[in-house]
Amino acid sequence: MFTIFDDRLDALARRTLDDHRRFDAGGWNPEELAAHQLRALGETLRYVTERSPFYRELLGPLGGSAPEELTFDSFAELPFTTKDDLRGRLHDMLSRPVHEGWIFYETTGTTGRATPCPRDNVDSLVNNTALSVCYDHVFRAHGGDHVIGVMGPNELHSTGDTFGDVCRNLGHAHAKMWPHSPVVGFRRALEVLQEISVTGVFCTPNVAMSMAKEAVRAGLEPKDLGIRFFMFTGELATPGLLSNIGELWGATAYNCLYASQEASILGAVHGDGRLRTVPLNVYYELVDPGTGRPVPRRDGYRQGELVVTHLYQGSKPLVRYRTGDLVRLYPADTTEGRYPSEVLLPLGRVRDLIDLNGHEVTAYELESLILSRLAGAMDYQLVIDRVDGTDTLTVEVETRGGATLPPGDAADLVTAARDAWDCPLEVTYGQLGGVTTTGAMVSWKAARVHDRRQAPDAERQAALAMAGRRSGR
Repeated sequence: MFTIFDDRLDALARRTLDDHRRFDAGGWNPEELAAHQLRALGETLRYVTERSPFYRELLGPLGGSAPEELTFDSFAELPFTTKDDLRGRLHDMLSRPVHEGWIFYETTGTTGRATPCPRDNVDSLVNNTALSVCYDHVFRAHGGDHVIGVMGPNELHSTGDTFGDVCRNLGHAHAKMWPHSPVVGFRRALEVLQEISVTGVFCTPNVAMSMAKEAVRAGLEPKDLGIRFFMFTGELATPGLLSNIGELWGATAYNCLYASQEASILGAVHGDGRLRTVPLNVYYELVDPGTGRPVPRRDGYRQGELVVTHLYQGSKPLVRYRTGDLVRLYPADTTEGRYPSEVLLPLGRVRDLIDLNGHEVTAYELESLILSRLAGAMDYQLVIDRVDGTDTLTVEVETRGGATLPPGDAADLVTAARDAWDCPLEVTYGQLGGVTTTGAMVSWKAARVHDRRQAPDAERQAALAMAGRRSGR
């Protein structure tokens, strides 16, 4: 509604919606998209060098090049923005002062200093429009009369406002609840789900698992609560994890969003259930994590560290920002004019790569192999040891009532780990502590992997400390 008070924003909102709807319908050809991206890159460069103290120093005259001189190749020679830049320069990164935005957010700061992430109306219009157009397909696939639960980490995070705005755009009621808040808590959140007949939930995978445990403790069957679908964000979400949680709740589980507080929306789920890029808003590059050079396409996809540049000019546009995440990009499927965006598959952070007997394993590969064989598990953790010169794996599983896996599944898991990484593997059972619930706040590796080959690092220590305060939830 705020747009009706500002003619410029009203025009931007209508133009942005038209652009995204036309793109969603396959109405943009590759040449039009490339021209849009190159033009927007030039606008972002001029904008940040004029307004941001950091980018004025980093880019200098490079940011003010004549539009006709900028090419994708010349853009790729500009310096990167790093996470250390964000932590070190803080408000110098901003292109607008905080008072020119509409809201202030910040990163969680669980393993380092929290960094400012304010949003202005341009930021929210551009990003929430893209999500609304994509999510409309998902919501429609699950009927109507939706009441959506939105479960976020804290009040200084964008989760509640973003998903609340998207629900409102699409005509669906929503309720914000923070289960880890001492005011709400998991028991009250569960009661609210029942009282108002929530049909869909935005949350992290671990919140969904914790809510299922709470339901079982309360004598309830999660499948009877009527939730039709989950929209997961904030953590790695492999097909095995989505399948397991969907089975627990009798619902469809989606990996609905790839984003970060500092970089905002970088990928959104579409009607086919796959995470896709948002190329009207973001310019994507993939580079080798070691060299920083572009990676070639292989076997039909590109894989490397994701580097992003914002194609809109809001509070904190980033130029060639190294996300620290490994991703895989598959070409767009333009069959019958549908799904014009590339498929985006997050593989985990670069720093979360794990060496197992000389095999470099991504978080996605590790979790995919294990969870595809843990049907019915309510939670899990991996323990890595080194015995007689060989890396070994223990999969600690929490199941309902302590039930064991079918013998065939356990045997298949042992065989798969041996074939993939030469790892002996065993499965144990029991209740897991709160450390597995900290993934969105710290990291997947800190929450899921106990690597006993080395002393706990700062992230693992932060996750353990947080787990102590969460009492297993």
